[in-house]
Amino acid sequence: MMNTKLTQWIDDHFDEEVAFLQQVLRVPTDTPPGNNTPHAETVAELVKAYGWSAEKHVVPEQEVRDYGMESITNLIIRRAYAAGGPTVALNAHGDVVPPGEGWTYPPYGGVIDNGYIYGRAAAVSKCDFATYIFAVRALEALGVKLKGGVELHFTYDEEFGGLLGPGFLLREKLTRPDFVIAAGFSYNIVTAHNACLQFEITVHGKSGHGAMPETGHDALQAATKVLNAIYGQLPELKKIKSRVPGIDSPTMLVGRIDGGTNTNVVPGKVVMKMDRRMIPEEDPLAVEAQVRKLIEEAVQGEPGIRLEIKRLLLSHALRPLPAGEKLVSNLQKNAREVLGEDIPAVGTPLYADARLYGEQGIPAVLYGAGPRSVPESNAKKADEKLLLEDLRKATKIVALTLLDFLAAE
Repeated sequence: MMNTKLTQWIDDHFDEEVAFLQQVLRVPTDTPPGNNTPHAETVAELVKAYGWSAEKHVVPEQEVRDYGMESITNLIIRRAYAAGGPTVALNAHGDVVPPGEGWTYPPYGGVIDNGYIYGRAAAVSKCDFATYIFAVRALEALGVKLKGGVELHFTYDEEFGGLLGPGFLLREKLTRPDFVIAAGFSYNIVTAHNACLQFEITVHGKSGHGAMPETGHDALQAATKVLNAIYGQLPELKKIKSRVPGIDSPTMLVGRIDGGTNTNVVPGKVVMKMDRRMIPEEDPLAVEAQVRKLIEEAVQGEPGIRLEIKRLLLSHALRPLPAGEKLVSNLQKNAREVLGEDIPAVGTPLYADARLYGEQGIPAVLYGAGPRSVPESNAKKADEKLLLEDLRKATKIVALTLLDFLAAE
């Protein structure tokens, strides 16, 4: 009976939930440059309509700028019930990769067409600002006795690694939940994800006139050797296999290259940014040492060439914790009721900031309104979209799971 009442409330308020999602999609949060405080201010203002108060935790400006962003204000909305129950945190991130080219819908329009809502972060993860808020509202509208509490964590540093998002809240001891559900996918529960290493590699040479290349030391020629070494390693990485369902092999790529002065000048400096994904079984520090050695050996003995290797990110894997099994089994039970199908608990080759809770020994899983698969949602590409029915279903599943955890006996 309670379950029906809960899901009925979500159906009755679904138009309001979609309108809320449109509002949070329409405030840009391109990262870089990463001016994310205006979005947090908007969300804090919107939840006042529900009688809620959002704590604004401003990350010091200098720390944010040193990190490569402009502003971060993380939000915690605490909903405390009777004593004796667990605290469940729901975490979604508001920072996004810039929209890029090729959109047929305005990237910050929140346009609805043929049952889909379009916009940057519609699928990952502003959608779950709506999922989680309306799941909690539905729970509280039931009028039943609840114990424990819910915390909504809306954070603004996932694209850069999370250290100033959930990492900041945990570092400053602003929160210590018992369980975490973080933004994810409506058709599976993610219990593990890859680790990630990112480097900025600067190859220093010496500029020279294009007509007399011997007067310079070609940084691009040396950088090519680094590229060949990195991509030459890929067949070996393919041989390494994870035992976690949903995760295959490690990957490595160079995502950006900048360098040179002009067409007729020997390049004196080339900067590359590379990404190495690690499966949960790998040791991040050992991998970092291996990749550094690979890069250094590629240009060893090259006259006039100097390397700088700067670590941009070293994120650890999310690994399942035994206490998290209760989260998984309850989400699966409720998904079966709402979706009429069994949803798997799997790993993903992505990395996310949920790992930061896991590193503190807090069981965390990824589950939310996201798509059946990342490619089908155009996440991080043009025309990112979310099927609105997936938002409805995920909101119901999260609300039912909160009821399982927090209903007083």
